[in-house]
This record gives sequence, C-alpha cells and structure tokens, in this order.
Amino acid sequence: MNASEHGFNPAFNMASIRQALNEAVERVSTVRMPAPTRLRDLIRQIRAARTAAEERTVVNKECAYIRSTFREEDSVWRCRNIAKLLYIHMLGYPAHFGQLECLKLIASPRFTDKRIGYLGAMLLLDERQDVHLLITNCLKQDLNSPIQFVIGLALCTLGAIASPEMARDLAAEVERLMKSPNAYIRKKAALCAFRIIRRVPELMEMFLPATRSLLTEKNHGVLITGVTLITEMCENSVDTLNHFKKIVPNLVRILKNLILAGYSPEHDVSGVSDPFLQVKILRLLRILGRNDVDASEAMNDILAQVATNTETSKNVGNTILYETVLSIMDIKSESGLRVLAVNILGRFLLNNDKNIRYVALNTLLKTVYVDTSAVQRHRSTILECLKDPDVSIRRRAMELSFALVNSNNIRNMIKELLLFLEKADPEFKAQCSSNIVMSAERYSPNKRWHLETLFKVLVAAGNYVRDDVVACTIQLISEAQPQQGYAVNALWHALERDTFDKQPLAQVATWCIGEYGDLLLYGPPPEDVEVPVNLTEDDVIDVYQRLLWSPQNTVVTKQYTLLSLTKLSTRFQRGNEKIRQIIDTFGSNLHIELQQRGIEFSQLFRKYDHLRPALLERMPPMETARPQANGIIGLVNGEQEIEEDKPVETGVTPASDSSALLDLLGSSELSVPALVTSPGVVNNPAVGNNDLLDLLGGLDLSTPAGTTGNGIEEVGSPLGVLGGNEGIFSPTSTGNFLVDGLLTPPVQNEVPSVLVLDKAGLKINFKMERPLDSPDLLVINMTAVNSTGIPLTDFRFEAAVPRTFQLQMLPPSSTVISPSGQVTQVLKVSNMNSGNLRMRLRISYSGDSGPVLEQTEVNSFPALGSQ
Repeated sequence: MNASEHGFNPAFNMASIRQALNEAVERVSTVRMPAPTRLRDLIRQIRAARTAAEERTVVNKECAYIRSTFREEDSVWRCRNIAKLLYIHMLGYPAHFGQLECLKLIASPRFTDKRIGYLGAMLLLDERQDVHLLITNCLKQDLNSPIQFVIGLALCTLGAIASPEMARDLAAEVERLMKSPNAYIRKKAALCAFRIIRRVPELMEMFLPATRSLLTEKNHGVLITGVTLITEMCENSVDTLNHFKKIVPNLVRILKNLILAGYSPEHDVSGVSDPFLQVKILRLLRILGRNDVDASEAMNDILAQVATNTETSKNVGNTILYETVLSIMDIKSESGLRVLAVNILGRFLLNNDKNIRYVALNTLLKTVYVDTSAVQRHRSTILECLKDPDVSIRRRAMELSFALVNSNNIRNMIKELLLFLEKADPEFKAQCSSNIVMSAERYSPNKRWHLETLFKVLVAAGNYVRDDVVACTIQLISEAQPQQGYAVNALWHALERDTFDKQPLAQVATWCIGEYGDLLLYGPPPEDVEVPVNLTEDDVIDVYQRLLWSPQNTVVTKQYTLLSLTKLSTRFQRGNEKIRQIIDTFGSNLHIELQQRGIEFSQLFRKYDHLRPALLERMPPMETARPQANGIIGLVNGEQEIEEDKPVETGVTPASDSSALLDLLGSSELSVPALVTSPGVVNNPAVGNNDLLDLLGGLDLSTPAGTTGNGIEEVGSPLGVLGGNEGIFSPTSTGNFLVDGLLTPPVQNEVPSVLVLDKAGLKINFKMERPLDSPDLLVINMTAVNSTGIPLTDFRFEAAVPRTFQLQMLPPSSTVISPSGQVTQVLKVSNMNSGNLRMRLRISYSGDSGPVLEQTEVNSFPALGSQ
C-alpha cells in the first residue's frame, strides 16, 4: 500500500504546511508590543516619588524600556519615547543614547516626528560629538522644504547647535531665506543669521544686503529680528557700525510711528505700542550715536519725544524710559536732554517698586560724572534711599552718595553718612568708614572739622575701621598743632565711654594721650570741650591699667598702650613709679612682643634713665603724604598704607618696557627708573639699557651696624624698639627728624611752577622746591588737572632724566582724574650739581575718544633761591 492510496499527497501537503506557517508568522508579527507609558503618566510617577532613590528607580525602569524599544527598531512609538527621554534629560539624568533616534525622527516625513526630532537634537547634540555632523544633510534638505514650518524648525535647530563648519556650509541657504517673500521664514532666518554671526564673525559681510532690507518691513516680528541682527553686527565690527550709521533716519521714523500709532490690539502691551521693538531700536540708536555728533543730533528730538510722551504708570513704560535714559547719557546729546534723563531717574527713585529704585541708583552711579549738577538736585532722595530696607538699594545709595560729595556739600553729606554709619549693618561699616575718611581728607573745610569727623568715624565704626584710618588720623593729629589740645580731650572722653570694644579708637586715643598727655592735664582748656573735673594723673594711669589688663584688647592695642604709658612718664609731673611698676610686669608676659617691649622700656627707667626724656620727647609733625583716590590712605612711619593690598601704580616703566621707553624718549643718555613697589631712591644704571633693573647698583651695603643709612647713630636696643610700628620720632642735631630710619629734611616754602603740558583739557604743572640743607636734591610736585567734562582713566605719568642724575618717583594719588579733578605725584631728582637738568615725559590716559599718548620735554627748569 502506498501513500496515495491513503489520500496523502506530499506536494500538496508541503504547500499547505508552508502556507500555514506563513499565516502564523503574519499573525505573530501583527501582535505588537504593548503601548508605552504616556509622557504625562511618567511625569505623574516621577512627581509621586517620595525620595530621590524612588525617583531614580522610576527613571531607570523607564530608560531600560526605552532602550529595548530602540534596539527592536520600534518606529511606531519612537516619537513618544524621545519625548519622555527629553523630560528625563531635563531632570539631569543621562539621555545621550537617544541621539541617533532623534536623527531618525528628523528624517521622517511626518511633521510631528520632525518636531520632536529637532527638539531632541537641540537638547542632546553639540559640536563635540560626531553625531552632530550627520544632521547637516537633513538640515539642508529641510531648508529647501515647501512647508514653512519645517523650514522654521530647521532654522531654529541650526541657530542653536551650529558649529563653525556647519555655519559655513549652510550660511548661503540662510541668506537666501532672508529674502523669502514669507514673513515667518524671514524672521526665523534673521534670528539664525544672528546666531551664525556670533559663531563665525567673518560671515557677517554676506548678510549685509539682506539685513538692511529688513528695516523696510511692516511686520513687527521681522523688524525686531532685523534690528537685533544689526545691533549684533555693529557691536562686533567698527566698519559695519559706520556702514549702518546711514540708517539712523530710518530708525527714527520707525520709532516715531510707534509712538504716534493708535491702538493696535496685535502689538499693544498695557497701552504701549510694541515696547519690545521700541527698546530694541533705542538700544541700536545708542550704539550708532556713541561718539558721533551728527548721528546724535539726528536722534535728539525723538529721544525727547519718547522721554516726555511715554506712559509711566505701568512697568512697560518704565522699561522704555530706562532704555531712553541710557541712550541719552551715552550719545552726544544736548545738556537739556541730559537733565531730562536724570530727572526721569529721580522719579524712578520715588517708585514703590524696589527693582526700579535699584536700577535708577545703578544708572545714576554710572552717569554721575557726566552731569554732576543734575544728579545733585536729587541728593535728598538719594540720601533717603540709605534707609531702604533692601540691602542692595542701601549699598548703591551709599556708593552714589560718596560720588556726590564735594567741597560745597561736604558738611551735610558727611553728617548724613555718619548717621548711616552708626546704624549700618556690619558689612557696610568698613567701606563706609574708609570712604568718609577719604572724602574728609579731600574736601574738609578746616582741620577742626576734619578731626571731629575722624573721631566720629572711630566711635561709630568700632572694630570695622580699617588700619589705614588709624594711620591717617594719627598723622592728621600730628600735623594740626593748634588742635592737639582739642584732640587729646575729645579722645579722652571717647576712651572713657568706649574703652574695650573699639580697638582702633583705643589705638588712636592712647597714641594721642601719650604724645600730648601734658595738654590733657595741664594745658589750657580748649574751646567747646568740657574739661574733665578733678582729672588727675592717677585717673589716667588707672584707665591705662584697665586697657592693658583687659583680655578683650588685642596685642596691637596693648603695644600702643604700653608705649603711650612709657611716654607719659615724661609728660606727667608725678606718677613715674606707678608707671614703672606697670611696665615691669610685662617683662614676663606670655606674648613675646609685649615681653620684649616691657623689658626694654624698663631699661629706660634704670640704665638709660638719663636718655629717657630725649628719647620720649614729643614727635615733630609728620610729613604730609596721603594720596586718597587709588586706595593709599596715608604714609606713616615710612610705609605705604594700601587698601586691600592692591598693587600701587608708581608711574614708572615696568621692567619689560625699560628699553622701549628709552627708545621712545630718544636720547640714549637718558635714564628711566626701574619699577618699584614702594617709595625709595632708584639708582641710575651705569651701563646700557639692560642694567635698568639693577636696583642694588651703587648702593653702599657696608653700612656698619648701629647706624642708619644716613649715618645717624642709633642707641642700643631701646631705640630699636622705639623705632617700631608706632613710629617714634627722634630729633637730630641738624634740625631734621628721624622717622623709623628715614631722614626727612625740611623744605623751603616758595615754590616756582612750570606748565609742562596743556592739551585736550589736560594741564600738567611742576612745582619745585629745594630742601634747606640738601642743595643737591630737587623735589618736583606734579599736578595733573582735568578740565574736561569726562573722567580720564588709566592715567600714567612717566619721566626720564640724563644718566648723571638720579630720579625717584613716588606713587601717584590716582590713575583716574575725575572731571574738574586732579592727580598729584612727587618726583625727587638728586645730584643736581652735575649739570643742567633735562627731563622727557610720556603721559598716557584713556579719554572720551579712546587711548591718548602725549610726549614732551622740559629743557629748562627755573632757578631756585640760594639755599
């Protein structure tokens, strides 16, 4: 029996089996994976997580599922999975594995897929990854799409992630689209061009023709993007800036139409017609009108109209007014227009919104030197801002108040600022106290008022007073001989009230009482000062003893007090034994500095008792050297007190520029001082330019121990201590005085002056003087006066003299010369008997028109009187 007899046909059955298998495969393939979690459901799950670990579990589980769908090439749910992956990326979790899937979505013909794909590309791709290069062809295809929204997606993505190579490849396509008849595409193309120029500035020239045509548009969206693009071009290229200055009338016309236009629902914001476009145009006008008289004149009228016609009841109007003020103050505007701008800022100060008040103070601080008189009219309002509860407003008001201080209002302004200092937070006290001291130094009407102000600062600021204020106050007391009686009485009263919690006050008070203690007890009563009743030597010594034993006082304060107490032994008529006993106790002090002082001061009452009256006699007035503007508050004990340890600009040539300055100044026989960081004699090099930095050349290093560099003998160890930080002055037989080893000769009073430069509003004068006992030395006081209406910054004064002379240059008082202000600097030329002095000068600064370099030569110096 065969198979056919049983009805089995092999061929037929095999075909049937094959067909059945194919049908089964089709049925299996039609069974899709279950739909993934929707984005909103994922967001709910993540927000419902109570802990960070629970949130990570949800995210990791979803990322694992997304990876599996990517591996299985599931194109149905790819769009949804990428959307969830972007949300996960926004939460800070890694999502780089979805980059290639974004490219697949971009290549999809469906707009919804392209939209998610481009969004993913902007978030997940950057030019550091190779995948970034694969998107260029897709972008080029979509930039030629007939659908405007697809073109818009491609332009947005190109602007967001374009590398320099991609920008160069597609810049031509973007430039073509800027000329499209479709306003939507033109707007997107202009924004893309803005980003391309930022990435590749050399492509700017390609977009110039198409960019200028954008200003003729009536569509506000195209206009605002066109103005933004022109602004970027002008800020990055001077040639482009000059090219676009011709469009100022067009911008003025557009701005005028916006102001005069009636109500337009499409562009109205709180009653103002398209404030965003107005702000953009005002900013572009400011850039085009800067340092250009013609362009500024063309926009003066429209700026005045905007300033007077803009509604101020809404924040939108204040935004436009603020931009208008910035434009007025930045261009070459008329004086009346500047006053109007400052008055607008004054109204801002009265606004209830603290952000508007802060903006007004910040802007006034930037423009106070442009029109100081206009800002002065709002002085009372600015002072009221010192009481504002907002710390940022108080800080800006304080800075602006100090900028307004001048010789006319110094009394009222300092009075208000002292009230502010008393109640100010600790973070304000250090800066405020130093600024008050600097203002008083510069504008004080008399010595008495100056001293009163410094004493009030010491009391109000307490321990927040910087060390430079202590040095400045001590020097001023030393100079003001008629006021020393008042000073010692006022400081005694302050010391009794605030003894232990204000270290700077204690230091100044003990120094003053140590120097002028005899005036406190035996001097005539000063005016307006209540003389202490029944004040005796024992009362003063008891206060000193409390200061020395107080654990709250610092070691520096105790050093001041111990030295002051030693000096009082020569000021008082009795009480030396009690003073000696107190000093002896410090011979075993735990602090080594106090112990050394105690031992050496004790020797002044025993072995060196015969020298004690001479060593501790009253110090002569200190030499005045307190430039203020660049942070140098005083020159005490021969050392510069420099604010915040900033380097001091000395006005001399740096080491790397020594040879260059010699070449610039001409003759090779001139010498230039090397760079110094503190005042000191700089010896001229003996040979060639390369020796300019040899600071040790010519110095006599063989000075025997026990003598100073000037040949003045020192007395053993007691004088070594006395010549310490406190700056004891010891008189010499020649009428000079010794300041910590620096011999400072007196100078003659009559000083002839020479005008060495008068150009572009900058005047430089030399006033010369000869020390009475040093005919070989010439002291030149240089004064640079700014008669312009703008500050001159980066001021630098350099000088060179023949090699037969020696030149020393002290630090300048500032590197910024304010309007109607001045900067001073002292030059000392020695070896004056070696021939006729010639001096070549180089003066550099930055003004309104940019950096300026002036050179001149002084060949003849006036003859001074015989010494």
